[in-house]
Amino acid sequence: MNEDPSLNHSQSRPAYLAHHFSDPAQQRDASKLGMWIFIMTEILLFGGLFLAYTVFRTLNPDMFYNAHKHLDLTLGTVNTIVLITSSVTMALAIRSTQVGKKKQTLIFLFSTLALAAVFLVIKYFEYSHKIHLGQLPGRFYTYTGIEGTNPHIFFSIYFTMTGLHAVHIIGGMVVITLMVVRTFKNHFSAEYYTPIELTGLYWHLVDLIWIYLFPLLYLVG
Repeated sequence: MNEDPSLNHSQSRPAYLAHHFSDPAQQRDASKLGMWIFIMTEILLFGGLFLAYTVFRTLNPDMFYNAHKHLDLTLGTVNTIVLITSSVTMALAIRSTQVGKKKQTLIFLFSTLALAAVFLVIKYFEYSHKIHLGQLPGRFYTYTGIEGTNPHIFFSIYFTMTGLHAVHIIGGMVVITLMVVRTFKNHFSAEYYTPIELTGLYWHLVDLIWIYLFPLLYLVG
């Protein structure tokens, strides 16, 4: 007869419950609090970048308008749709775990990973085109086809903000992959799904940041 892997019989408590917590609810609340604190630090990080964007755009309105026209609006729009869809699949993965449907959880987690990969591939092609033209940040900028002074400022902000966002996408993919592995190993159930839920919170934050980046960079006019 197979034993329930979620139970630690020596202590008559769930195996997922850390020793320093008295019950699952306390562990769940502590985990969520820690995640929200982390999210606040991320908001402060990108908030500083948004502030820098606002300052430089206020000082160089015409240059920002001219420079933004050299971004590919179609690719930016497609990536926005891709990330929004990935938020939906991530939410469905959480819900599937809550109702104990392992197969559906895996399908939606893999779907989220696939959509994230699509986002990065599109961003790769976008970056490659900018590099080929010389539309690079700072002293590496060599393009001469944009009116206005210091167009390298726009591309410095563009690469910094979208590059940092891409790093967060990659980090999210690593964590989602870990959730896939743990799902295969039956670490989650209708009673315990906090890690997937917190992964979803992070992923929604990453998507939300892009929803702000998209109009600020691609829809300046």
